[in-house]
Amino acid sequence: MRNFSDLGEREVLALAIANEEEDGRIYLDIAEGLREDYPASSEMFREMAAEENEHRRRLLDLYRSKFGEHIPLIRRQDVRGFIQHKPVWQMYPLNIKAVRELAESMEEETTKFYRRAAERSTDVSVRKLLGDLAEAEVQHERMAERLREVNLPQNVLAGEDAHARRSLVLRVIQPGLAGLMDGSVSTLAPVFAAAFATGNTWEAFIVGLAASFGAGISMGFAEALSDNGSLTGRGAPLARGVITGLMTTLGGIGHTLPFLIPVFWTATAVAIVVVVAELAAISWIRWRYLDSPPLTAAVQVAFGGALVFATGILIGSS
Repeated sequence: MRNFSDLGEREVLALAIANEEEDGRIYLDIAEGLREDYPASSEMFREMAAEENEHRRRLLDLYRSKFGEHIPLIRRQDVRGFIQHKPVWQMYPLNIKAVRELAESMEEETTKFYRRAAERSTDVSVRKLLGDLAEAEVQHERMAERLREVNLPQNVLAGEDAHARRSLVLRVIQPGLAGLMDGSVSTLAPVFAAAFATGNTWEAFIVGLAASFGAGISMGFAEALSDNGSLTGRGAPLARGVITGLMTTLGGIGHTLPFLIPVFWTATAVAIVVVVAELAAISWIRWRYLDSPPLTAAVQVAFGGALVFATGILIGSS
């Protein structure tokens, strides 16, 4: 890699051309990823990609008049400290807020790149060239703001933000909550039954460990095989299965770990505190993301947890 300060005028201009081309492709990738769920934002990014293409054409004309036809291959990853952006395919499913912030940061960073290059230049012609590029990026930033105002009026933004929230609930919150509820509640009976039946904390821990991982695997496969997400909008089945399986395991492991404490009643008391915390977390998630009344959510979760908890103790004590 080379230092940015070591680049000459020709290399800076070649880097600017590559930068504009890559930014345009990023915007087109974002537009395609948003096309179905966020058509207004998709159109905005397509127009921004067209602007990047126009900037690239102007840069090519400048380069050709100054240096000829050959453009050296210099990319962002070749220059130390230069702008780096994550590929769009690594951001799927696209979050509307994240891609808007990405676009704003891209324009701001590119403007700073041109200005910093202009400031360190001592050649008048080079300084003017880089200043023109910086001004072009400033104008593009203003254009992006105008495109945002035209394509994304407040009511459209509100609708797209609401859609993004629904997608988060469907694809992450609901499968995660289902796993957490299953892991926290369904493993209560075997863990506490084993504890009260044997009076041995280690055996209770082993039972809880097996129940947690077994439930996690079962719930993960059940969620992944339930539907492919094409009709329900619930996203990729593999991602849902992984989320559900991990949260199920986590829910069971929480009140299993206290049984590593060798003193039976101490371990049991700590496990009960953890159970209360788990049920409180489930109630809060239902209130925060599923619009359940807080009191209703707490009562429903507590009632179900108490029934399973009591079942485990009764069976273990019999």
